Amino acid sequence: MLAWLNERLGVEKALEWAKHKTVPVHRGTVFYYLGGVSLFLFILQVMSGILLLMYYRVGTDSSYESVRFITTKVDFGWLFRSLHSWTANLFVLFIFLHMFSVFFMKAYRKPRELTWMSGFVLFCLALAFGFSGYLLPWNELAFFATKVGTDIIGEVPGIGSWLLKIVRGGEDVTGATLSRLFGLHVAVLPGITTVMLVLHLAFVQIQGMSHGDQPEKGKTMPFFPNFLLRDMILWLITLNILAVLAVFFPWELGKKADVLASAPAGIKPEWYFLFTYQALKVIPGKILSIPGELVGILLFNLAGILWFLVPFWDAKIPEGKRNRVVNIVGLFAVLFILAMTIWGHWSS
Repeated sequence: MLAWLNERLGVEKALEWAKHKTVPVHRGTVFYYLGGVSLFLFILQVMSGILLLMYYRVGTDSSYESVRFITTKVDFGWLFRSLHSWTANLFVLFIFLHMFSVFFMKAYRKPRELTWMSGFVLFCLALAFGFSGYLLPWNELAFFATKVGTDIIGEVPGIGSWLLKIVRGGEDVTGATLSRLFGLHVAVLPGITTVMLVLHLAFVQIQGMSHGDQPEKGKTMPFFPNFLLRDMILWLITLNILAVLAVFFPWELGKKADVLASAPAGIKPEWYFLFTYQALKVIPGKILSIPGELVGILLFNLAGILWFLVPFWDAKIPEGKRNRVVNIVGLFAVLFILAMTIWGHWSS
């Protein structure tokens, strides 16, 4: 079989290339595995999502019922739903960790600017996956959290009301919103993510892994099989952690959404949106006669653009101050996200 495949696909050439590919070995090598775990979690998301899609029916009169059917009637349906939900959270967590490890290792610097930029786009797509999938069970918590989240979109100056109607399919969160987010979650986002993921991996393969602040000709290890086997061991550990979380902490369904009911007390977005939610809450109502929430949204958008363009403004900093400035910016971002997330979690 190997001979047959080799004759048609050149398997031996691929293996020979993999054997010559190397991975830098230094104190930051452990962070190289974060990207592989993120990829593994994305694959699990797709596989578990396909299984759920076989039973899920979109609609205000069927979404909640179909999810309840999955969790109560389908063999191991509760397990795969919990696995899908926990994987989504770990997926975002590992992308956060991967992104900041790349930032602090300065692995975005020339010639890896496109690797960083494609990675940032994948990070935004992961957040979009989380936002679009949150409403699909059509439960009480998801409905009101989506309402709050889309209200923020409406605050964008000039085009906010237009964007709000595009996302919601109208003025309010209705069945049209559910249908749009469903299509986004299962068709549009997976397609875009797959293309961006292929590009991102291609950039990594072409440019190789960054040595960080270590010498370019320092110690290395073969990618195949040494690094790949270590990566797969971490995948196995991650799968076991997910299994424990899914079995012992199953994802609750809650009550069905009632569009006429008032929002329950303490409604908050998922943890990966909590820092923006809390920051917008603490901004004063008016700043120089401008609505505070609008100022907050503009600042977050500006911060996102600057983060996307890190390789370019980093290159403009004088060499002597370069690393120090970047480390201060990264540390501020980490502390801000942690502080606002913790504050948002404990606040009423």
